[in-house]
Amino acid sequence: MLPVLLYRQCSGKTAVQMDASFGSKDNLLSFTQSSPRDHGRTVLNLVFQAAEIFSGMEEQVRETEARAQSMCKSAEERVRLAEKRIEVAERTRREIVNDAGRKLQEASKALTNAQARIVAAEDQVTALEFRAQSAEANLHEAKQALLQVEEAIRERLLSEKRSSIETPHDLASPRENG
Repeated sequence: MLPVLLYRQCSGKTAVQMDASFGSKDNLLSFTQSSPRDHGRTVLNLVFQAAEIFSGMEEQVRETEARAQSMCKSAEERVRLAEKRIEVAERTRREIVNDAGRKLQEASKALTNAQARIVAAEDQVTALEFRAQSAEANLHEAKQALLQVEEAIRERLLSEKRSSIETPHDLASPRENG
């Protein structure tokens, strides 16, 4: 008697469990001396059973391959969507960086202009201070000159008054002579 192992096919969705089927007695066929006609039938039955097993295995492989392809397509779509989101985020980041750079340049120009105006204003203040000091000096000189003129006028008026008081008769005589 020659035992032959035969694998059974499980349901279409269940994977073939070859290791578990080796220990099962249901999978063993024993051949006894039989007629050659029975041998042919038995071999034909074994070929059909093997064909069914291979057919089931092929179906499972096709299902697995279809699931794998579906998973790949789904993953590819997720990757494409992620890449699009990355592109949008990168574009937005560039726009923000460019906008910030532009605003920074504008602020830098405004600061430079403000500093230039401050320096110009400080120069004007310094010039005005010098002019004020010069004007104060001129005013002081003018006051001194005015005081000197006033003093000279006073002295002349006083000297004329003195001379007219000292010589009143000289003024009367030409009238009398007249």
